[in-house]
Amino acid sequence: MNIFTSLLQLVGSLGFLLYGMRLMSDGVQKSAGEKLQRTLSKITGNRIAGLFTGLAITMIIQSSGATTVMVISFINAGLITLTQSVGVIFGANIGTTITAWIVSLFGFNFKISSFAIPLFGIGFFMTLLKDSRLKNSGEAIMGFGLLFIGLGWLSDVFKPGHPDSFLTEDSLNFMKSLQSWGALSIIISVLIGVVITALMHSSSAFSAIVITMAYNKIIDWPTACAMTIGSNIGSTIDAIMAAFGSSSDARRSALIHVMFNVFGAVLALAFFNPFINLVIFLTPTDNIAIQISMLHTVFKTLNTLLLLPFCNQLVHLSQILIKDDQKSSSKVYHLDFQEHVGKESAAMHIIRLEKEIADMTDVATEMFDRLQIGISRRNQKFIEEHIESLEQEEDYCDQMHEQLIKYIIACQSLSITPNQHTNLNLMVGIIEDLEAMTDECFAAGMLLQKSIEKKMKFPQEDMEKMIPYVELARQFLQFIRININKHLNEDKLSMATELEDSIDLYRKNLKKLARKRLESGADVKAELLYLDLVRQIEKIGDNAFNISSLLAQTL
Repeated sequence: MNIFTSLLQLVGSLGFLLYGMRLMSDGVQKSAGEKLQRTLSKITGNRIAGLFTGLAITMIIQSSGATTVMVISFINAGLITLTQSVGVIFGANIGTTITAWIVSLFGFNFKISSFAIPLFGIGFFMTLLKDSRLKNSGEAIMGFGLLFIGLGWLSDVFKPGHPDSFLTEDSLNFMKSLQSWGALSIIISVLIGVVITALMHSSSAFSAIVITMAYNKIIDWPTACAMTIGSNIGSTIDAIMAAFGSSSDARRSALIHVMFNVFGAVLALAFFNPFINLVIFLTPTDNIAIQISMLHTVFKTLNTLLLLPFCNQLVHLSQILIKDDQKSSSKVYHLDFQEHVGKESAAMHIIRLEKEIADMTDVATEMFDRLQIGISRRNQKFIEEHIESLEQEEDYCDQMHEQLIKYIIACQSLSITPNQHTNLNLMVGIIEDLEAMTDECFAAGMLLQKSIEKKMKFPQEDMEKMIPYVELARQFLQFIRININKHLNEDKLSMATELEDSIDLYRKNLKKLARKRLESGADVKAELLYLDLVRQIEKIGDNAFNISSLLAQTL
């Protein structure tokens, strides 16, 4: 019964430890995560810049898994390239060692409850405040407190002789015998590190367990080193899961993450004794908790220094091992909402949405460019070269419209801020207008096709008068394309209003001219089609103005 109670104590302690880490990471990501993720999504520098970006972000959010999942998500969305991601992944691996340092420096040098419980209380009362930033910071502080409460209980569970410890004399003897099997002991310890870390989805949490066991002399120094090395392989589980169903480059990024950690582990095991002796030499104390943290950092840093010059070779190897996606002959849009990617932070999904909306804007602009060619040429060649493409692009945007709306609904089920909720609702309106814009482009293209096939005649001067009108609409679309996903200030909204007013004025003048031609006996069918074409262009301008108004409301 005592062993059963102690095992429950172990499970509870691990629960507090893991939940504390998760709460701390989530709180930081909610308060600063969106800015960090936007910084990551726009990285364009070299491998060194990527290295320091990954290092900084991971040190702040306390999770290399979260950083790597972001990287994979952004590669899948086409926001960053595979080559750019390599440095970030290396930096994230070094940044994740910060948690082990926090545990080793603070977890065993103070009476944990003396500051962990007050921290939790302060954090809780901060979450009651109205300011969302203070709420998120309070959540992070609560997580910090829970982490150390769980660590304190975990230490008791692994402390021989403590009432809550599950370690009996028999289990201690077994642990001692396990550590006396030489090289086999090291291999078993590595495997334990791989399996438990993969199950826990946190190398930081397993490092805390290893540090606790080593501090209480349950395991010796070589065993602790081997388990820590194994945990680095197990930590790749999040990247592997995030890569399921993603693009070939996203899967390659996950593979590079795995290769980085496996290569380091194999190298460390090949030179095991020299490696752990180097760690002891670099550690200015005989405190085993600090020695394990130093090992974690030295392992990641040496691995990075060895592999950083070979980023391009790693990318090439990953391309050999994972082939390019097979491209479909038909244009089919596909957007999956990956629930295991950024469940607790909607920022990553919102960044993905912004990229897709920008892509939809590009398609709408391309459709209008085709339409402009048709208005200027109005010949059989236009039908042959552009009508089929207009139809495919319109169908593609219909697919985008449907799947993007579903994606937004999925995002709204996550934990989002009031500002994010507002912006998501505004995105719905933007997508609706973009889809309507593509419908208008296609409808105008069909009118042009009809006029060509029916051999309708329009006076040359009338078509020339339409060219500035169409050019105004094209300028408006380019304005939207440049400013999509940005907040429009008053000056830019005034520019949009001027464009809308100019289009409306041109439309009135063109309609007057068409009526005069009808009164003078012009071809009724041709003039009605001309009026319909003018109306379609005006609707495109209306859609562009609606999008401008929505962008002005974004927060």
